[in-house]
Amino acid sequence: GHYISVDTSHEGEKAILSSPELHSEEWSCIRLIYQIASTSESSSDPTRLNLYLRQEGESFDRLLWSAKEPSDSWLIASLDLANSTKKYKIVLEGEIGKDKSASIAIFEIKITPGYCIECDFEENHLCGFMNRWNPNVNWFVGGGNIRNSQSVLPKDHTLNSELGHYMYVDSVYVKHFQEVAQLISPRTTAPMSGCLSFYYQLKQESSIVFTVYLRDMSGFYEEIWKTESALSAAWTVAEIDFNAPYPVEVIFEVAFNSAKGGYVALDDIAFSPVYCSNQTGISFNPAEASCNFEEDFCNFYQDQKDGPGWSRVKVKRNVYRAGDHTTGCYYLLANTKFTSQPGYIGRLYGPTLPGNLQYCLRFYYALYGFFKMSGTLAVYIFEENHVVQEKIWSVLDSPKGVWTQAEISFKKPMPCKVVFVSWCKSFWDCGLVALDDISLSLGSCQAVDLLPANPGECTFEKDECMFTQKKQGRGSWRRRRGPTPTSYTGPRGDHTTGVGYYMYIEASDMVYGQRAYLTSRTLRGTSGKLCLTFFYHMYGAGTGLLSVYLKKEDDEEEIPLWRRTGEQSISWLRGLIEYESEKNHQIIFEAIRGISIRSDTAVDDILFQAGSCLEVEEIQFSSGYPDSLNEIEF
Repeated sequence: GHYISVDTSHEGEKAILSSPELHSEEWSCIRLIYQIASTSESSSDPTRLNLYLRQEGESFDRLLWSAKEPSDSWLIASLDLANSTKKYKIVLEGEIGKDKSASIAIFEIKITPGYCIECDFEENHLCGFMNRWNPNVNWFVGGGNIRNSQSVLPKDHTLNSELGHYMYVDSVYVKHFQEVAQLISPRTTAPMSGCLSFYYQLKQESSIVFTVYLRDMSGFYEEIWKTESALSAAWTVAEIDFNAPYPVEVIFEVAFNSAKGGYVALDDIAFSPVYCSNQTGISFNPAEASCNFEEDFCNFYQDQKDGPGWSRVKVKRNVYRAGDHTTGCYYLLANTKFTSQPGYIGRLYGPTLPGNLQYCLRFYYALYGFFKMSGTLAVYIFEENHVVQEKIWSVLDSPKGVWTQAEISFKKPMPCKVVFVSWCKSFWDCGLVALDDISLSLGSCQAVDLLPANPGECTFEKDECMFTQKKQGRGSWRRRRGPTPTSYTGPRGDHTTGVGYYMYIEASDMVYGQRAYLTSRTLRGTSGKLCLTFFYHMYGAGTGLLSVYLKKEDDEEEIPLWRRTGEQSISWLRGLIEYESEKNHQIIFEAIRGISIRSDTAVDDILFQAGSCLEVEEIQFSSGYPDSLNEIEF
């Protein structure tokens, strides 16, 4: 047969292979049979194969999958493609790293309607299902009318003939008590829920345990089905309600107790987006337990007997006072010094969360006026009966007055609530605790971080993403974490987490009026509107200018889109720009150094999205005069 491979004679270039324009309104599965061969174990610049989805009307390709592990045999990758009305292309990108003798080859690409976890085992790649090898018991392919095969069953279920195939495991070679064979499905790559069904036969002479598990990316197992009957000589259907909001593998596990155990056969694994039973499954939307407090407390509440420990406050931002974390105005403030409860405690309860799901909780907090910070804000889990409470996080130390992100993964068997507790050790050491932008998602935080990043987003946490400098040297943007070296200018922490990275200009290394350019790579032109969101920081008496330009391909002139001059605020502010460009184009951030060294200007969290901006930017005024100071509206 033939395969296609990357020509390695062009050093440093990427090889791009693009599909024709495709269109599938049904859910489909991409199967890729590939091999990466490499002799070096270089981790800094590995040989890599990437697969992107290029959707109509999007300026960015979405990374669906990436592989860099070398192998001496062909491997199979299975990727779910959720149904969409948009036309798309599949783009394969091969990058040869430092190892010049490396190679990347592709033997087959197949896009089929249906889900990647479905399989009838009639094709030799077995839909990407893998047997976890065990010296004594393994899943084998049965059927196919092979004379010498170990085939234990007369007919498969798919074709109901001796020519069809199925998977089976038997106990002939069992040596030890509790020998286990596992058949592992491809990992899901898109959220799905519905009914998982399969056919099985089970013949046992001593006890066999046949179980189906879900395993997430952190390695947690969750049992979803177990055999009821001791015997089923005919093909029997099993149906399981299946909920995979985050990537999981389905594991079919058979445990034997002796060599005379018997066998289990499996065929026709199928999936339907409708639940098997009439139930609708756990249709829990994690957004119900998220809140930015712009309009109200959402689904969060306080216990009446505690008194109002937490209040929604609005602070007009200016050069002396930070506002909320996002852009709006409101956040929560706990001033427990004046609560009615003894012990200076303020509790904020979240809504009830269903049990047995993996959660990732993220929120931003800022602390003011404490001498000792540790323990001043803690997060507890209250199990529904309110008897059991468990502390899952508490603040240790953090920069004063900087919005800092916290993230916590947790999973509880019973329904539970998240409770934020603000606590002062004494009346004399009692400051303010601010809380904003609570968000809950399904899956552990580590699993969420392992997913491919949003293609049009740059947080500068790992590198400069899609941005490059026009010229290095004195007038350049720098990537930094923590405060800038000069006092009374620049941010004290980044916008993403409070302890991460941002880009800024160091005014003390530049002269008045000198410019620094941060330029995006070329973005694809589209027919509709595009929305660019970013956060900027302009604090310091000598602050200069920050401008954003659009540079279209083949055009000499750059089009100004946005500009701010002079000192704006001590906190990060949000910029929103709506623009259109049918041509390929670049976005340029230009910072101009102001009259003094107190003009460090910074940007962070840049995001490009297709479509109009859903909000409008608040135009910040910055007179710095006392009339706008310290107004807190309750």
